[in-house]
Amino acid sequence: MSVDNTSDIHARLAAAEAALHAVGQQISPIIRHVDIAVLIPCYNEAGSIGDVVKSFRVALPHARIFVYDNNSHDNTAAVAREAGAIVRREPLQGKGHVVRRMFSDIEADVYVMVDGDATYDAASAPRLVSRLIETQADMVVGARITEEKAAYRAGHRFGNRMLTGLVSRIFGDRFTDMLSGYRAFSRRFVKSFPALASGFETETELTVHALELDMITAEVQTPYGARQAGSVSKLSTIRDGFRILGTIGRLMRDERPMVFFGAIAGVIAGTAVALALPIIGEYMATGLVPRFPTAFLCGTLAVLASISLVSGIILETVRVGRCEMKRLAYNSVESLAAKLERLEETRLTLTSLRAQALAENPPTSMFPRRRRTH
Repeated sequence: MSVDNTSDIHARLAAAEAALHAVGQQISPIIRHVDIAVLIPCYNEAGSIGDVVKSFRVALPHARIFVYDNNSHDNTAAVAREAGAIVRREPLQGKGHVVRRMFSDIEADVYVMVDGDATYDAASAPRLVSRLIETQADMVVGARITEEKAAYRAGHRFGNRMLTGLVSRIFGDRFTDMLSGYRAFSRRFVKSFPALASGFETETELTVHALELDMITAEVQTPYGARQAGSVSKLSTIRDGFRILGTIGRLMRDERPMVFFGAIAGVIAGTAVALALPIIGEYMATGLVPRFPTAFLCGTLAVLASISLVSGIILETVRVGRCEMKRLAYNSVESLAAKLERLEETRLTLTSLRAQALAENPPTSMFPRRRRTH
């Protein structure tokens, strides 16, 4: 169900323009000297993409804005190009494929990723970037806040809370809105992210990547609005919910193999014990094994539990090695703080050399002073 909130979106665009000066006074001035790329994955968003591009051009006037068209059937690409964005195309269908291509293609110091449906607040972008720079974080998530029921459906809200809680229990409790599509990233995060997902489960993968490598992360609350009239959400509550659950299971298997296979071993071993207790009791009382097939099943389950436990131990060793490789890939990329320090040292050196050159060769006047005559 879509709501006609076109006037609301234009009002938010006007508010972003009006608030730009005030926001600029609050954030670090160094944001103007950082190479920022705004990444917007799009599929059939012709009705809203123009406003999204224009609002981010106002909020981050020095940023480059990229729109990646994912096989849209409308004129999304033309509208985005007319609004001033750099438009590229990703032929493989799915948000995960688009994220993989964007992260591979684009070079920047800071990346801001946002959906093209005009539901996220562009005026919050400077706050996300400022928090990323000031805290030297690798990912800042725009946690959605809204009072509009049409903007954030009850099913999506419940699913987000459930999945966020599940990931928090497994990987660590740092986020309140794991599925937000509004995020700011450091270059180190982007260039070390493997991007294996193909669809909307890519947000889960982004979150787990940050938690796995113990990156510095933060959340910034951002307003969240309803879609424009005629714009339909591409997220299916049930289908994509199950896909996200499957992704969490896969990530748990790959990133927490000892917990994953240990839990399986525990369930199998518990079943074997439950089946074996009556047989053992009868054997102790009579010396007979009357249910031999059940006893054989218990032995088989015990073997399977042992195999699962050993598999978890082996894969945990593999995981540690893989995590070390990811950490090396992360460390191989220069951090933004190091780059800014290096640029500042270069500026100070050039200033010192210029002052030294002026001291050794003071400038002479182009108009020599006339000698006075009496």
